[in-house]
Amino acid sequence: MLSTAPFGSTGHRSSRLIFGAAALGGMSQDRADGLLPTLVAGGVNHIDTAASYGDSELRLAPFLQQHRTDFFLATKTGDRSGAAARASLERSLERMQVDQVDLIQLHNLVENDEWERAFASDGAVAALFAARDEGLCRHVGVTGHGLRIARMHIRSLGEADFASVLLPYSHVLVEDEAYAADVGELLELCGERGVAVQTIKSVARRRWPDGDMRKFSWYEPIDDDEVMRRAIEFVLANPLVFLNTSSDARLLPRTLEIAEGFDGSVPDPSLLEGDRLAHGITPLFDGGALEVI
Repeated sequence: MLSTAPFGSTGHRSSRLIFGAAALGGMSQDRADGLLPTLVAGGVNHIDTAASYGDSELRLAPFLQQHRTDFFLATKTGDRSGAAARASLERSLERMQVDQVDLIQLHNLVENDEWERAFASDGAVAALFAARDEGLCRHVGVTGHGLRIARMHIRSLGEADFASVLLPYSHVLVEDEAYAADVGELLELCGERGVAVQTIKSVARRRWPDGDMRKFSWYEPIDDDEVMRRAIEFVLANPLVFLNTSSDARLLPRTLEIAEGFDGSVPDPSLLEGDRLAHGITPLFDGGALEVI
């Protein structure tokens, strides 16, 4: 079974592996119904979806009718105004047929103008904390992509009592010294504040070359079993973080297998370097326009 850890100060012990429900966005209901029970069997007890993940919230609804109390349920809104963010949360509750989510997150809050709008007096931050006080959600978090997001999360945590953050984290990304320093500072702050840290893009190989199919994900995943194992184990070896599974559902069984067998060992850095060179594992983000994906 998967190991668990306190999800920040929420009072929930989440599986170190969190199901990234973007994988459900383009699925049929029948396929989703067949996939979701593997989470229960594998010991996953935390689901992370978003209003923008296609039909993901709708695909979760039948499963949640039977398993709502078995999972910490998180969703996201990309809206920045208070009224729109509140409406997004209410729509997510309706789509998933639940009365409350455990966590509502501001989705990809990285650009300065959006940040200013979200933190305005009539912005999304105030509206979501008000929704928390009304019982529509239990906690509020913030997420983001790209090389600027760790620094932006630090800024956000200075202004609001967020329960969690989410950001990219992998052995290739921390080769960027500036990003690694920002992530280190963020992790220290989150440890002091009891803020949960979720990670994404652990098994990303690179952006798809032009002209390639992008059926399952906007990035090309690592396709070698041992290289994938080391990439996942690199993340899980950091006890301060949780790993969100890929939006490519084909990778879920292998990801579960690797996480279940993880013994706590840190992968050899020389092997990780060899993986990057031999398999063309490159950063997905450039610190600029690509942050918005």
